[in-house]
Amino acid sequence: MSTLAAAVTSRVHIVRYAARTSAADFRQTYTWRSWTIGWLGRMLSQVTFFALIGVMLGSPERTRYLVVGNAVMACVIETMTVTTNGVRERQEGTFPLLSASPAPLGTVLFGRGLQQPVSGAVTALVTLFALAPAFGVRPTWPQVPALILLVLVTALTSYGVGLFLSAVVIGLPGARNVVSNTAYLLMMAICGVQVPTDFWPPWVQYTADLLPLTHSLTAIRAILTDHPLTRPLTLALLTGALWLYLASLAIRLVQARGRRTGSFDYGA
Repeated sequence: MSTLAAAVTSRVHIVRYAARTSAADFRQTYTWRSWTIGWLGRMLSQVTFFALIGVMLGSPERTRYLVVGNAVMACVIETMTVTTNGVRERQEGTFPLLSASPAPLGTVLFGRGLQQPVSGAVTALVTLFALAPAFGVRPTWPQVPALILLVLVTALTSYGVGLFLSAVVIGLPGARNVVSNTAYLLMMAICGVQVPTDFWPPWVQYTADLLPLTHSLTAIRAILTDHPLTRPLTLALLTGALWLYLASLAIRLVQARGRRTGSFDYGA
């Protein structure tokens, strides 16, 4: 086996075992009842709230726009909760052990938070297929596979943004919820969820173009209107890869600083 293949296989094993821990965390956090009624019910209510704004405006087109945008946004909201994971690992005292192990810290943290994008994708898909038809958005059977794929792409590419912010707030534990909430509210505002991106000044549009959600949501809207576009999907994957790279770099910098200063403790 070549060195590259061995390295890839090693990282796959690390992600697999870290993901098992992630799944165990999820089972401890939620039961099916609490997830369905507590989390999914909350997201369905939120999407309904924004959809009713379109109904009040008397615009079926605006209603459909808001339903699709906020259904996909539900996926991103849950994915962005990974921002708090780094602080949690530090508070639980696992960072010194992870830092001392030969496994790359970024790879471990990637696997440790995978329950968030997976659960977020399920939330968005339930919203699109179960709630959206009540507001005039009725995906056809040929559209279903593409929509499932694009929602998964949205979750995984947005996950890179969350991992980057997770690394940033490790040294600022008190700001973790503020950063997480600010990040997803910013995306909700400028990425085409509530209003088209061209509503904003050019510099805001340039900022939105750096975020994967802008492009994956454009691709989803195109699928629903039977005008599939490959460029938005390509841009979503490229920006998602960029954020994953930035997240890996930020985690390595945090790890190097922690080793140098001995600050990987039970930080509050």
